[in-house]
Amino acid sequence: MKRLLLCLLFLGSIHLAHAQYYTTDTARKGFDPSRLMIGGSLGLIFGDYTNVNISPLIGYRFSELFAAGVSINAQYASERERYINSNETAYRYTYTVFGGGVWGRIYPLEMLFLQAQPEYNYVGEKLTDYTVDPKQTVKSNYGVPSLLLGGGYSQPLGAGNSAFYIMVLYDVIQDTRSPYQNRPLFRMGFNVGL
Repeated sequence: MKRLLLCLLFLGSIHLAHAQYYTTDTARKGFDPSRLMIGGSLGLIFGDYTNVNISPLIGYRFSELFAAGVSINAQYASERERYINSNETAYRYTYTVFGGGVWGRIYPLEMLFLQAQPEYNYVGEKLTDYTVDPKQTVKSNYGVPSLLLGGGYSQPLGAGNSAFYIMVLYDVIQDTRSPYQNRPLFRMGFNVGL
């Protein structure tokens, strides 16, 4: 816990040192392309447990206090359970998640934000049992709603509207089939301003 607090204090001091160079043009009226936010996150894990997660987003910074947009989820995961005394596969579980939703951020401080993200995901699962002959496969497909709430830290990069972000979200609906289960969701990524 002390390390996390020290890391947040360090990031905050970097942000304060950089804040004097980060400005936006508030005098412009109507649609301002420089307020567009394009980015997302990418996660990769390979091995007996494989996970590939691609979550692009697009949004608009309506004011210094509020930004909103849409996001897309695409995730593939596979887990292999092996026999103890050999390298042969006993079970293999795979799932895919496709979906998306809208998101909104409120910035109470320039570097900190609160986020709400309602979304709907389509989940496909497949369990293959290699312990029986012939192998058996069970498949299921379903849709599941989620409401991710949380917050994060945003660090501007360079002179434009680009930023690195890190956030923690939690699915407050907790549907029994939610891909997020009963645990926090950590995300890191980049927003690139145009």
